[in-house]
Amino acid sequence: MARNAICDVVIIGAGMVGAACAYYAARAGLDVIVVDRGSVAGGTTGAGEGNILVSDKPPGPELDLALLSTRLWRELAAEPFAPAVEYEPKGGLVVAQDEKSLDALSSFADGQRQCGVEAEPIAADGLGELEPHLASGLAGGVFYPQDAQVQPALAAAYLIRAASGAGARLRTRETVTHLLHTPGGAVRGVKTSHGEIHAPAVVNAAGVWGAEVAALARVTLPVLPRRGFILVTEPLPRIVRHKVYAADYVADVASDSAALQTSPVVEGTASGPVLIGASRERVGFDREVSLPVLRRLAAQAIGLFPVLASANVMRAYVGFRPYLPDHLPAIGPDPRAPGLVHACGHEGAGIGLAPATGQLVAQVLAGSTPALDLTPFRPDRFSGAAASVEAEAC
Repeated sequence: MARNAICDVVIIGAGMVGAACAYYAARAGLDVIVVDRGSVAGGTTGAGEGNILVSDKPPGPELDLALLSTRLWRELAAEPFAPAVEYEPKGGLVVAQDEKSLDALSSFADGQRQCGVEAEPIAADGLGELEPHLASGLAGGVFYPQDAQVQPALAAAYLIRAASGAGARLRTRETVTHLLHTPGGAVRGVKTSHGEIHAPAVVNAAGVWGAEVAALARVTLPVLPRRGFILVTEPLPRIVRHKVYAADYVADVASDSAALQTSPVVEGTASGPVLIGASRERVGFDREVSLPVLRRLAAQAIGLFPVLASANVMRAYVGFRPYLPDHLPAIGPDPRAPGLVHACGHEGAGIGLAPATGQLVAQVLAGSTPALDLTPFRPDRFSGAAASVEAEAC
């Protein structure tokens, strides 16, 4: 039976970014319908670590977005649902293996401080005070108090619930098959497997499937999946207090290579298991588990925390980060398809950047001035007609 509806905005995608868009749009008084062909947090969000980071972002528009999102996460931490989503403002520790790596890390942190990032240098003999089980012989590190963690699937679910409390409607297991257009070509809603939803605005928060949604509007957005694995240990005492990763992780995040890259990332969780990453490779949507990659991740984690050598791995899972070539998400109206607003392409930073993205999208939809300049995030920046936008220092 067809379920036709009318609203102010249709949001395609019920992951963390779509949930944040729904939350802020509903709070702005807009009538919102969220549509997802699966379940809430059934894609990238459900396969994420829940990182809320400023530590891995150089000066430029993504760091500006991260700083705004960090402030919004702190506001969300005051909401009644905050304890349920395991929000932890525990900070992050980036460590350097040798003096050359430490010099590069220190220079990176100097630039971040000029943009408002809190970055505290930690001498080699001070690392043990932050992380007693950390390996010896490291050259030093930088501590980032603004880094935090959240349980991503729970966070998306509770934001959707809060949006529903403000009037938003959720329609899961409903596939968007077409976008509706006016005779002039403007987007005016969606056609799904269950009917039509008419709205003056459609938000593309489809994550790794963002390119497919863009194609329905007859525009190109080059979102590609970037595969990553995570190991999950058995519940352990809190032997890892912060998010801890090696300095070369930052270079891996910024790399354009399609080849496999791994760097040690280790963090404890409120419920006990330790999460171990991180790997990156572009292999399409191949979900095949790679034992060599898992072994490499485990070995690198033990290199940082030797105590983990005796821990049992409870499970491993795979997810796909929505990658765009310049490592910036697409946020805002698409001038090639009036009525279409993008909120996708955040790669591995979507959990952390979701509140800022949601607020900015809601401000656009409500006709107010966005809190940040959206020019660097223009969705048409990859087309031949659009000028290339370079990341500028803050």
